[in-house]
Amino acid sequence: MYKRLFLASLAVVLALFVLAGQASAAAPAQEGEPGGIDLGTLVIPFLDEWLNSPHADYTSRSFRYWDNNDPAEIPPACAKCHSTGGYLDFLGEDGSEPGVVNTPHAVGSVVECAACHNQTTLTKDSVVMPSGITLTGLGDDARCIECHQGRQSTTTVNASIERAAVGDDEVSADLSFLNIHYYAAAATKYGTLAKGGYEYSGLRYDANFAHVEGFETCTECHNPHTLQVNIEACATCHVGVETVEDLRDIRMEGSLMDYDGDGDTEEGIYYELVGLKDTLYANIQAYAAEVAGTPIVYSSDAHPYWFIDTNENGEADADEINSGNRFASWTPRLLRAAYNYQTSKKDPGNYVHGGKYIIQLLYDSIADLNTVLTAPADMSAMRRIDAGHFAGSEPAFRYWDATGVVPGACAKCHTDSGLPTFIAEGVNISAPSSNGLQCATCHNDVETFTIYEIASVTFPSGARIDAGPETNLCLICHQGRESTVSVNRLIGDKEADTVSDQLRFLNIHYFAAGATRYGTEVKGAYEYAGKEYEGFYAHARGMSECSDCHGFHKLEVDAAVCAECHREVQGPEDLRNIVYYEDDDWDGDPDTRGLAAEIDALKEILYAELQRYANEVVGTGIVYNSHSFPYFFTDTNGNGIADPEESVRANQYNTWTPRLLRAAYNYQYASKDPGAYVHNGLYIIQTLYDSIEDLGGDVSAMVRP
Repeated sequence: MYKRLFLASLAVVLALFVLAGQASAAAPAQEGEPGGIDLGTLVIPFLDEWLNSPHADYTSRSFRYWDNNDPAEIPPACAKCHSTGGYLDFLGEDGSEPGVVNTPHAVGSVVECAACHNQTTLTKDSVVMPSGITLTGLGDDARCIECHQGRQSTTTVNASIERAAVGDDEVSADLSFLNIHYYAAAATKYGTLAKGGYEYSGLRYDANFAHVEGFETCTECHNPHTLQVNIEACATCHVGVETVEDLRDIRMEGSLMDYDGDGDTEEGIYYELVGLKDTLYANIQAYAAEVAGTPIVYSSDAHPYWFIDTNENGEADADEINSGNRFASWTPRLLRAAYNYQTSKKDPGNYVHGGKYIIQLLYDSIADLNTVLTAPADMSAMRRIDAGHFAGSEPAFRYWDATGVVPGACAKCHTDSGLPTFIAEGVNISAPSSNGLQCATCHNDVETFTIYEIASVTFPSGARIDAGPETNLCLICHQGRESTVSVNRLIGDKEADTVSDQLRFLNIHYFAAGATRYGTEVKGAYEYAGKEYEGFYAHARGMSECSDCHGFHKLEVDAAVCAECHREVQGPEDLRNIVYYEDDDWDGDPDTRGLAAEIDALKEILYAELQRYANEVVGTGIVYNSHSFPYFFTDTNGNGIADPEESVRANQYNTWTPRLLRAAYNYQYASKDPGAYVHNGLYIIQTLYDSIEDLGGDVSAMVRP
């Protein structure tokens, strides 16, 4: 049967080979060359592999679903991916308008050679996703993604809900279930760049799951003709993988959170998804009965998948799974959750293609249903994202999505390729945006996992530090981007209390833990002339490396290690209560609290002094918003609060004096290293104290270390 099918389309294939310069009077294949059917002088490469693939399965429902239609033809909406003629029609290879299928196509055609090998696919490089977003730079993957993209998206779900024009929990006859469709691997892989899942407003999502170099494209993992996964290649990194089923057990160091909350962080990501899906399904059923007023069940093998649970036993029984019993009591909230549940079910390889994106979709759907359930699911132990280095959904990696390019000034620490480039070249150029860091970002060999060796690190002040290979690797990014030196350079010889349009706020940047720890040795905070400051904070013996306190990958502090010396520490939440110096009251009140609270109190005093000085000396009120760049804004209404309409770039504070700039810099510094109280608390207290004093604040009751 397959050979007859092949011969019937041979004319198309031969024409293709001629056009592509692939036709030749070749001798029969020699040993070691691709096999095929010998048609005299012509050998069709990889024919045997293709004949045994799902793309050539003539009996598959994917190609036979329309046999009983009258007439027996594939509708235009389906023909692109379910027939070779439809795909060629979509490409415009048949002379028709490209990008659309306007006519039905005959039943019986599988995905033949000509579908992927033709003049258009030779240069095809982009795909328009169902969301309307165009993915570019895809190379040969564009051939695969054109069909493996799904058929719905955040955009189409929102459009359906908007047309219904009802509240989140109102049942509407105008709503019906939207199906992502089957094997939408590209929607999973490209995450928020394609928006194939339903993404809840105000939340951020992971982007393209890049895997590792050499395994980033469809055909680097799947044989392009058999479609089988190259298990032997997987096993080079994933020890113990011998079968496709073994892939379910993979759990890498960049995925150490307990996403489903079951307490098991060693199970494969596949099983984390199973746990989240089970919780979401239970929530969907609870919501349908409690809010929508109709019990619901799901069957993955029967369209339209969601049915009325007529006997209310929670199971999809055989007599319930029929189109006449389809679930129809949809609310917008239920539709969104059911859509994401289906999205998680219809890409069986989603745990490999982009598991973290699916985790976020499931987590958010559970959380959204929880808001109206009388007995919400317990999410206290669940986790939505990874530790910072691998949190691909967060601004550190998603800030540049509008352009897709991270500038050279940011690429070193905000792309997966930036650090290796900097180590090799000493400089960075712009780079594509990343979905977090990868193994190869810090490891120069991803089989032995040795790390890049860095002899020393140069800080923004110009100071050079050699803390050893492991810590140097951390310091190269966790050093901040400004210093006493750069603040003084900007200020120059300007009068302390004179406003200058040549001044602007300088931002230390985020998590400058290395600069904090080395104190005056690197001068990360602003150090006032004539004052002495703490240097390197050595902590205790055995706690000198970054990795002695933080895990390399999970990054969370090991509170159990802290508890060996600090009796008040029972868990991570107690770290802020640590009292280093019991007799000292730094902030001037009688409470000798933990060092973290002392710093918080000094920050509060400094902020009040910043606002007082701005009003009384500068004449322009100032407010601060830690979540909105450039952080300091003009207090237009004089209420002392950074209101949303004030926290915009057009309203950035621009009436700086040198004195105000120095103090604001230190306030931001203390705010952007949340672990400063541990990294070098006394250094931070000194800089806050001096800033308060310089602004004219009363420090008579305070103690400067």
